[in-house]
Amino acid sequence: MKLDKFVLALFIAVGVAWFFPQFGSAQSGIPLDAVCSAGIALIFFFYGVKLSPEKIKAGLKNWKLHIVIQAATFIICPLLVLIFYPFLKNEQQEMIWLSVFFLAALPSTVSSSVVMVAMAKGNLPAAIFNASISGLIGIVLTPLWMGLFLQQQGDVDFLQIYFKLIVEIIIPVIAGTVMQRAIGHWVARYGKQLSVFDKSIIVLIVYKSFAESFSDGTFSGMQWNDLAMICGISVALFFALYGIIYCTSKLLAFNKEDMITALFCGSKKSLVHGTVFSKVLFSNAAFAGFMLLPLMIFHAFQLFMVSYIAGRFAGKE
Repeated sequence: MKLDKFVLALFIAVGVAWFFPQFGSAQSGIPLDAVCSAGIALIFFFYGVKLSPEKIKAGLKNWKLHIVIQAATFIICPLLVLIFYPFLKNEQQEMIWLSVFFLAALPSTVSSSVVMVAMAKGNLPAAIFNASISGLIGIVLTPLWMGLFLQQQGDVDFLQIYFKLIVEIIIPVIAGTVMQRAIGHWVARYGKQLSVFDKSIIVLIVYKSFAESFSDGTFSGMQWNDLAMICGISVALFFALYGIIYCTSKLLAFNKEDMITALFCGSKKSLVHGTVFSKVLFSNAAFAGFMLLPLMIFHAFQLFMVSYIAGRFAGKE
């Protein structure tokens, strides 16, 4: 297993935020918020450009597989976390729970899901379809799930949240799909460079979120056992979701290719969408960095675990 440079960059950004939080504060004079907002709009603009209407239309045929993947992503995973809500005893536990629920409500990954399915010799067209459509569904469902509980946070302005959601995400996606024919070839040619741009914006958002959380003392009440709990919950959530998808695929008699696609696309969560959604949903909240902690842990673990499983599937051929 190679160390993922992107994951390493994210944790380095957290370390830099710990030692130099002043550059991420609103008083620093550095317009990081404007840069991040513009970056998010461009990320989703190019996401819209890369969406293929033809592939989405062709992918609708395998509807059982798609329902399993999207239901696991947006219904089963949030419900696995939601059932523990009545057992929360204090504010710290509620904050940890909310951060894990944010993770559970996110869409699936795009690029890594497709790469892993290809590596394991699964149903690649279905993986491309579900990875693409998951991001679109998440634009609607993730804010709706979070809206059930964010209203309890006094400093969250829902009008501003949905305005930013429309301006920074929905409009750029629509604009990107409109511009497909004009610049689609250019986006395909410079895909690697655009990927570096996407990751750079994500790293910047992570730094800013954690810098603000460190400055506001959000992590001051957090103990090492809380961090261990978040790690354990994130890992347990992955295996619970993976097991449910595996059993469901067996019950529906999926072939091997479809099972691989269901397992890999349905059990993963998108760090890119999670980070940019956090910028929109928690932009004025002191706990923005805290919300990203389970997602970063889950993302690192899912890369390791799914890479290992994909290798095992590929080795059975």
